[in-house]
Amino acid sequence: MNKELDSRRDFIKKAALGTAGLAVGPVAFGNPNIYGANDRLNFAVAGVVSRGNAHIGAIGSVDNARITHVIDVDSRAAMKAAEKIKKSGAKKPKIAEDFRKVLEDKNVDAITIATPDHWHAPMAIMALKAGKHVYVEKPCCHNPAEGELLVAAQKKYGLQVQMGNQQRSGAVSIQAMQDIKDGIIGDVYFGKAWYNNKRGSIGTGKEAAVPDWLNWDLWQGPAPRTPYRDNLVHYNWHWFWRWGTGEINNNGTHELDICRWALGVEYPVKVTSAGGRYHFQDDWEFYDTQIANFEFEGDKMITWEGKSCNNQPYFNRGRGATISGTKGYIMLDRNAYFAYDNGGKLIKEMKEKEQSATTNTVGRGSLDDRHMINFANGIRNGEELRAPIWDGYISNLLPHLGNIAQECGGMINCNPANGQVIGNKKASGMWSREYEPGWEPTI
Repeated sequence: MNKELDSRRDFIKKAALGTAGLAVGPVAFGNPNIYGANDRLNFAVAGVVSRGNAHIGAIGSVDNARITHVIDVDSRAAMKAAEKIKKSGAKKPKIAEDFRKVLEDKNVDAITIATPDHWHAPMAIMALKAGKHVYVEKPCCHNPAEGELLVAAQKKYGLQVQMGNQQRSGAVSIQAMQDIKDGIIGDVYFGKAWYNNKRGSIGTGKEAAVPDWLNWDLWQGPAPRTPYRDNLVHYNWHWFWRWGTGEINNNGTHELDICRWALGVEYPVKVTSAGGRYHFQDDWEFYDTQIANFEFEGDKMITWEGKSCNNQPYFNRGRGATISGTKGYIMLDRNAYFAYDNGGKLIKEMKEKEQSATTNTVGRGSLDDRHMINFANGIRNGEELRAPIWDGYISNLLPHLGNIAQECGGMINCNPANGQVIGNKKASGMWSREYEPGWEPTI
């Protein structure tokens, strides 16, 4: 269709062969600033309450890298992270409350982003405009329009942008994709992703005084202003439309990405969703139970089943993916994969040599280290990223479309060339969001 789409398809083919991210060569859609192998990379880590700590550890696994700044609107978290880095034997990093101040420092080479979701794309775009490479956690965007803008910004500025779908860097996952390509289970046509947890109620929040350790205005950033409430910070914001993106984005993105990788598909043609907030009656605005289906050209389909408040496992796992083919099926998670024939006989088994973070994505695992090293190698020598933002955005778009379908009658049709909604005015209206005046992201 066009050069960019051809490059995407070539990447998916390489990924299925297990070669994406292993070869050294030009990075798609840009000419990054290339650093010598002996040049030190200076990182700034934004958001250090939870996942940012995994970033700190992963950066420690990168040769000749240093964290020069930790950024957080929670002064307690920033100080704790800085002291942790100092105790590890490294130089104590500078502490910053305002991300924009760090962008002015010409010595900072890369920013890693582990803030609340509504900050991800706007912060990444500002970093690119300031000449910084970006490692951004999923979801890479709070809404599809932001994702499109972020992809366009990467293309415009030619810097490296890696999304944090870390399983793309797993040796077992790469081998599973190779085996699928080689036909171990025949022609693949269906992927099932699941996530189960036992989350409690978030209750009913009340307006409260802003804690003295929190810059509430900066925490809100691009989001329209609202009074502080006592049940939002630091985690429950995930379940509010203003800042979060629901469980399907919070956790479903990972396994939906694996299914899309295995099936070699991009944008869907039809999305359906059913579910609701069934377990508790509280402030939670998204769904604790959701089944979303994504249909693609070529008679392929992916489904996601999320149960936030019921931890019944599949295959004795709280999360994972199965890939079905004409000759059998594969069960794959972050630590292992098992292939079975149509009679249920185990025909292959493989496990990671090092334990990754499994159900709990907050902790650091070996996949975090590999993913960050790949990102650093992309900056230094042009190694192809395993989760470049143009590809990560497609995986991130699926959860957004699932939520949009859920809110718009349970079904939407999409353009297979770009995923945009067709023939549904309400759904198209959810493609973007309202911003606090002056905070609208631009490239």
